[in-house]
Amino acid sequence: MSLKIEQGLFNLDFTDYHAILGAPVGADPKEIRRRYLTIARRLHPDSAVLEGDVDRQLAEAYLSKLVNPAYEKLSQEKSNSEHAVLLRLKGKQALKQQDTVVLTSDAARRVAAASNIDSAYKAALRDLTENLYQQLDLALETIGQISELNLVFLMRQESKGSMSAQRQAAPASSGSMAGAGGRAAASSAAAAPNPAAPPPARETMVSAYLRRAAGFETRQDYSRAILELRDALKLDPTHSACHSQLGVIYLKTNQATMAKIHFNKALELNPEDAVALEGKRRLDGAANPAAGKSASGKSAAGKPNATGKANSKKEEKGGGGLFGLFGNKKK
Repeated sequence: MSLKIEQGLFNLDFTDYHAILGAPVGADPKEIRRRYLTIARRLHPDSAVLEGDVDRQLAEAYLSKLVNPAYEKLSQEKSNSEHAVLLRLKGKQALKQQDTVVLTSDAARRVAAASNIDSAYKAALRDLTENLYQQLDLALETIGQISELNLVFLMRQESKGSMSAQRQAAPASSGSMAGAGGRAAASSAAAAPNPAAPPPARETMVSAYLRRAAGFETRQDYSRAILELRDALKLDPTHSACHSQLGVIYLKTNQATMAKIHFNKALELNPEDAVALEGKRRLDGAANPAAGKSASGKSAAGKPNATGKANSKKEEKGGGGLFGLFGNKKK
């Protein structure tokens, strides 16, 4: 029986024992034991949760292959300490490779964008662990979602630590200041409490989605590009670049109505968004071909041609205008 999980820390070749037990990262021994006993009761052969032989076999597999090994690992002080070190390393690894991290659950995305990471993490974890192993066919999926929460939490914690270290490393010696006034300022700064480290900007994660979307767009895998941009907008619905890029892809796939919606939204958020402005111009031109011509048959640029049309060779080849901004046309 395969009990493979492919979300969160499990995607980093790491067994997330906290997720298996539904225990928060950094849980103390009492919390670990409480979670284990709760799950063991649910998976016991006489549990009311189990219905029929199939459920009993699945419960036995969960208990023997996942739950018991997780409890053994986290209940012993030495192995728990070693596991905590590995967790931090995985958090650092994920932070360095955040462009490759894809969050698949809404709970993880909400925690990633939360201003108060601790309370958001605890609330999301509580919701997911409440019914863990109640529906056995959904247990692995729930464990994966919990592991995504743990991954986001570790990344945010590592990011906070990195910013604190940068502040402490900033030059603050009196030698860089002038006289007693400089020393007084240094003393005052040292006495003042450090402000709370701001959470990592959502821009960082949104930028990762944008880069992945651009890669899919280059390969003309437009459906996956659209999914990446939609996920980015779940993190930051007011990101004009995401809306304008969605407009571009919808335009390339001949979905003019959706393109117009996203171009309009991008311009509402940023009236100077060049991509959205050009996209709107193209859409308006397609809807009203005569709009770009003057009464005398001149093009919008003011240069007449033999037919009175405004199309230029440069635009036809995609060297400027919309596709100059958006990239190459689909061949």
